[in-house]
Amino acid sequence: MNARRTLLIRRRKAVGHSQESLAAALQVAVSTVARWERGESDPRPWQRPKLEVELRLSTAELDELVPDASPSERGMRARSDGGLIDGQPRHDGMVTVAQLRRRVYDLDGRYDHMPSLSLLTDAAQALGQIDVLAERSRSSSRRELQRIEATAAILLGQLVWDASQRRDHQTARRYFEQAERAAREFNDPVAEGHALLRNSYLALYGEHDPVKGLRLTEHTAAVATGASDVITGLAQLHSAEAHAMVGETRLCEVALAAAETSFGHVADTDAAAHLFSPVQFDRLAGSCYLFLGDHHRAERFLGTAATATRAPTKSRAIVLGNLSLTYLHKRDLDAAVVTLHDAIDVVEANRGGGGLNLVSDAVRKLRSWQSEPVVRDIYDRVLSLMTATP
Repeated sequence: MNARRTLLIRRRKAVGHSQESLAAALQVAVSTVARWERGESDPRPWQRPKLEVELRLSTAELDELVPDASPSERGMRARSDGGLIDGQPRHDGMVTVAQLRRRVYDLDGRYDHMPSLSLLTDAAQALGQIDVLAERSRSSSRRELQRIEATAAILLGQLVWDASQRRDHQTARRYFEQAERAAREFNDPVAEGHALLRNSYLALYGEHDPVKGLRLTEHTAAVATGASDVITGLAQLHSAEAHAMVGETRLCEVALAAAETSFGHVADTDAAAHLFSPVQFDRLAGSCYLFLGDHHRAERFLGTAATATRAPTKSRAIVLGNLSLTYLHKRDLDAAVVTLHDAIDVVEANRGGGGLNLVSDAVRKLRSWQSEPVVRDIYDRVLSLMTATP
């Protein structure tokens, strides 16, 4: 074990993480953290922003402990003078491609924790630089540029939709379709499946069209089968939710079982492993049973998802929003109010559009208790949230 990796272990312990707790925070296997610390492998680019947060390190400090590129890329970087001139991309092949890749992965890593509006400009600039570079690139770097383009276009679609509180479907769809085209050009079913999956969210949660959403999720599963158990399982989970939206209990549960099987096969080598979290099954199963009106089962699944992680992410806000709705359906005002306060705490930090919409739905269901002091407190917090500058 080299000295740098020894320092990595010391840093992990200094911030209070065990290998197990760090793995859980990063949503990777404990064996993956162990391999990083033994120097047998390095964190992938999309894992590094989260690792910086958990270890409380700057990008430069993490680079000192765990270099972020292969020896060949580091050599190219050392021979360059930074890859960018006055903020614009240089046209010298893989040096600039490597820098753009890191920039996009860094932005992608921040998405679930930060207000989307704060990331939009940087993401749009990165995609614009990729487009400029692609026009002048050699064929040897074209495939990697298309890969980064797909990632950047998916991210930008997510940011636009989230910042618009899930209203601007048209612009988001344009970016997701750009990502699909780029993925097909370099024949990557995982990236294509991810873009298709994001498109299905527009139909399911933006346009509230479960029939169209189901068509997209089933197509996603067909594209990703054999290439990524993560994308396949996520598509099956959202197919289950589409069935739940129209009251098809049996088909919903068939899709849930299929997703559980797919997730049981997920390996660290899956190209979409960074999109997987063990919490996802409980989160979506809970949402399914909420749509189906089975509030006891919804509470069980959503409660498990809510306690599995305390990170203030946009997905956690959605879990808490759905859990508060579940409690309201069960006429449990006290539990609903406590959960709503937790959801508002998270939304205040990251301004997630999905969480904000669910908080608004829950507030509307509080009208029959509007004279209660605890409800007036919720109204005050939501009013402040709505009027605050994002």
